[in-house]
Amino acid sequence: MSGLAEPPARRRLAGLIAAAGIALGACTVGPDYRRPDYAAPPAFRGVVAGDPAGPVSMGDLVWWQVFQDDALQSLIRTALAENYDLRIAATRILDARALVTVARSFQFPAADASGSALYERIQGDRAPTQAKDRFVPVGGLDLSYELDLWGRFRRGTEAARADLLATEAARRFVVTTLVSDVATAYFQLRSLDLELDISRRTLASRQDSLRLVKLRQTGGVAAMIDVRQAEILVATAAGNIPATERQIEQTENAISVLLGRRPEGVPRGRALDDITVPPTVPPGLPSALLERRPDIRQAEQQLAAATALIGVATSDFFPRVLLTGAVGAGGLNINGSWFGPQGVFSVLPQVTLPIFNTGRVAAGVDSAEARAQAALFQYEQTIIAAFRDVSDALVEHRKRRETREELEILAIAARDATRLANIRYKGGVSSYLEVQDSERQLFDAELGLARSRRDELLAVVRLYKALGGGWQES
Repeated sequence: MSGLAEPPARRRLAGLIAAAGIALGACTVGPDYRRPDYAAPPAFRGVVAGDPAGPVSMGDLVWWQVFQDDALQSLIRTALAENYDLRIAATRILDARALVTVARSFQFPAADASGSALYERIQGDRAPTQAKDRFVPVGGLDLSYELDLWGRFRRGTEAARADLLATEAARRFVVTTLVSDVATAYFQLRSLDLELDISRRTLASRQDSLRLVKLRQTGGVAAMIDVRQAEILVATAAGNIPATERQIEQTENAISVLLGRRPEGVPRGRALDDITVPPTVPPGLPSALLERRPDIRQAEQQLAAATALIGVATSDFFPRVLLTGAVGAGGLNINGSWFGPQGVFSVLPQVTLPIFNTGRVAAGVDSAEARAQAALFQYEQTIIAAFRDVSDALVEHRKRRETREELEILAIAARDATRLANIRYKGGVSSYLEVQDSERQLFDAELGLARSRRDELLAVVRLYKALGGGWQES
């Protein structure tokens, strides 16, 4: 009988081989990633009765809806376009995207073109059958393909894609941080502007009082101690101005760096007193925080990548099949006579089976599993830290508002006390010491109120960032 199979039998054999190849190709070792279950609390700690509840969250708002100052919005837009940290984060995304292409390329055959042209000439004695001149030009195509029987390359591609998503989430976190940093620096700058204005107004008022006291002392109505006390008030207000001006310029420099520029002046918008603060802010549902916070999404994708790498390490337990081949064409010129054209075709299957490696493969799997476990702990820790950020920001926003309301009452009382103390002094009822005390209390109260308004705005910024807002760019 002939050694060749009949056509139906040959087709059945080819079908079985193809089915076996598909079955082997569909085998992927290692665990599949599933998002870990995490029981979110029913509500954020720090939410009190009367606060808005429901699925709507302040973190869902785009940043230009939260910060209603045109100058601040312009600064944020410039920072989003020019900040160097954000540019670096964008280039890391390009790097991660390229690495996905690199990882995926191993799933497909590789082909390399090659060419050579050997020329030999023998001088002197040679064998009778040996040619004096020989020229052998050859060109061909080298092929190689490793069968991904156990999903080694598919898991590698899965890990690379998860790294890409983690890098994109990292960029969003940079955006969130950048928006909050620009807003924080801007509100600090406007607070310093208000403090400088208060110091200058106070200095002008105290200089007028000093002239009045000197006139009264010259006329014999006031004592020299009154003059010295008035001079102390003037020097106190004057000494506060250079320190505030220094902080203003340094804050402008910090904002310039956030904008990706050399240190320069910063345009102003609304005064600190005119920037509105929401009385209450809706935090939304705690479960939605897992999707909105970029750092949580980054930690989750890092966990997914570490899980996929367990499969890559596990695949080293199994055989690896590599197919190599070459297709070429060339000719042969011997002593002026051509032979050819000639064709070459070769196929070389190669199987590698691990037998003994001193536990290296098992240790690689243990290492991958340990890294995945560490990524899981990092993911859970990031979630806990996020809930703490929100709770801290909620209580800070509420208590900063209460402090500001009390300081407003204090400032009103201090202004009236200063007015009455000056009236009493001019009427000769009290000494200038009473005016000095009331002036000092008024100055401190006005500066404290300005800083309290700043702190309330900064609490809003921190709450917005804690809720995962700010990365929306368009």
